[in-house]
Amino acid sequence: MEYIRVGKIVNTHGIKGDVKVLPLTDNINRFEKLESVYIEDDKSRIKIEKVWYSKGFVMLKFRGHDDINDVLKYKDKYIVIEEKDAIELPEDSYFIYQIVGIKVFCSDGRELGEIVDILQPGSNDVYVVKGKDIISNVEKEYLIPAIKDVVKYINIEDKKMIIEPIEGLIE
Repeated sequence: MEYIRVGKIVNTHGIKGDVKVLPLTDNINRFEKLESVYIEDDKSRIKIEKVWYSKGFVMLKFRGHDDINDVLKYKDKYIVIEEKDAIELPEDSYFIYQIVGIKVFCSDGRELGEIVDILQPGSNDVYVVKGKDIISNVEKEYLIPAIKDVVKYINIEDKKMIIEPIEGLIE
């Protein structure tokens, strides 16, 4: 079963078992639609009793966790959901976990490397690609903007991406 990270418990809140969650999703309100979540390390399923928001954080109250001591063990743990509970994405949009690990090729067929991380600095994502330098064959890291002018093809099943490098991108 595939799990998707949707948040990280960064702290407890108060003494009645509430937790403060850093959302790892663009749609912060998606927590309201979840009946339960899992804690990543032990995959224990926990029912959500209450959801509210404070200063960009999601505040959760788990059913049956009525004391701070019940939730202290979850601090710094990731909240995950089953893939079937993921939100529907628009066409040509992907979850980060689907993109990391994809092999990247230039439009002329040269292999650039593999996506190892995705940066989210602002207006568009940036794929961090590790591979060998095309000329010197030395390990190199490329930063590929996730824009339609550059990314021409993505196949999640085949784990393949084709890019059309703009001038200076892979030199």
